[in-house]
Amino acid sequence: MVTVEKICNVIHDLKPVLLMLTVQTTFAGVNVLYKLAANDGMNLPILVAYRFIFSTAFIVPLALLVERFGFFLWIGYIYTNKRPKLTWMILLQASCCGLFGGSLAQNFYIKALSLTSATFAAATTNLIPAITFVLAVCFRMERLGWKSSPGAAKVIGTVLGVGGAMLLTFYKGIDLHLWKTNVDLLHGKQHGPGGQHSSHDRVLGSLLAMGSCISYSIWLIIQTNLVKKYPCPYSVTALTSSLGAVQAVGFGLCTERHWGDWKLGWNIRLLTVAYTGMLASGLMFTFIACCVQMRGPLFVSAFNPLMLLLVAIAGSLVLNESLHLGSVLGAILIIVGLYAVLWGKGKEVKKVAQLCPVRESSVGSYNGAINGESQGSSFEVICDSDSKHSSLRSGNSESRRIEVVVTSSG
Repeated sequence: MVTVEKICNVIHDLKPVLLMLTVQTTFAGVNVLYKLAANDGMNLPILVAYRFIFSTAFIVPLALLVERFGFFLWIGYIYTNKRPKLTWMILLQASCCGLFGGSLAQNFYIKALSLTSATFAAATTNLIPAITFVLAVCFRMERLGWKSSPGAAKVIGTVLGVGGAMLLTFYKGIDLHLWKTNVDLLHGKQHGPGGQHSSHDRVLGSLLAMGSCISYSIWLIIQTNLVKKYPCPYSVTALTSSLGAVQAVGFGLCTERHWGDWKLGWNIRLLTVAYTGMLASGLMFTFIACCVQMRGPLFVSAFNPLMLLLVAIAGSLVLNESLHLGSVLGAILIIVGLYAVLWGKGKEVKKVAQLCPVRESSVGSYNGAINGESQGSSFEVICDSDSKHSSLRSGNSESRRIEVVVTSSG
């Protein structure tokens, strides 16, 4: 018999997946709006600067409401009064997050877009899962585990996801007329980057595109360490957005000094910076911080190829773009690869949960803490599914750390 408790447990287990599906759907909207804003003639470095300005204005008050005054929002963690101290090291890591995940990655990407093509730039972003996986293994955030089925599933799933995204990008095949909306928000005009490029521009653009992917992957790695030391997703996003805004505005002022380009009106430009700032860089960055805290950087990056599929569907619906056979074949590989990664991560989480004396709940109060209190004493069991550690902390601040290592059975 299905009970309310079972339904809650299912929703709890699906929470990271639901959050990342929301993130990638929102990011797909960002790509469509980027295309519309570029078609309207908006300068892209200015767009990036405004994006993080709007993000800061949105997320800072929200962080105060949720994590300062205890206003509850269900996104993946439980509010607690045990707020860690904000140190200079945390500020340094947040500044690096604002650089690698914000201003640097975005400006690298849009510059590569102008030097190469939209197709090439979009294709290179699908290397993020592979780059993140390599970095996570190097920093011992993920175990390679070739001989275990979960480890092999993560590797194969990552390769399938990247391969599917590449197939979706470079192979078209026959046109598939699955639906016809007759909606074209571009009105048949394309003012975006394109045309002929010199060999020097293509080489530089390729390097910048790879730099954007590496920058984004480094952001996920740094954020994983940051949310462990300062497990406040809203505050982490507020720090990242505010410091990223300073960097993006500084870069924008150095490159675009014509004040007329900075004016916003009631048009697609305002809609783009509001949507990308408040939703994409504000709320979605918070979701990413929660998922990184719950499942690690590889889990988050594994969803990245899904965005290209969603962009293709959105383009066919509102930009009058055609779907091709390559899109369907690539989508199948992306979905199979994503399922393989999720299956592998799920097996690892269950294995760690069996070794811990309590139910694994890395989305509980800070760093996956499950608190228990009695009249005489209190204790806290911390179980971190990614680093494979757990610790027991007593009420008198004495802490004993128990290391649980999940070994391969094959």
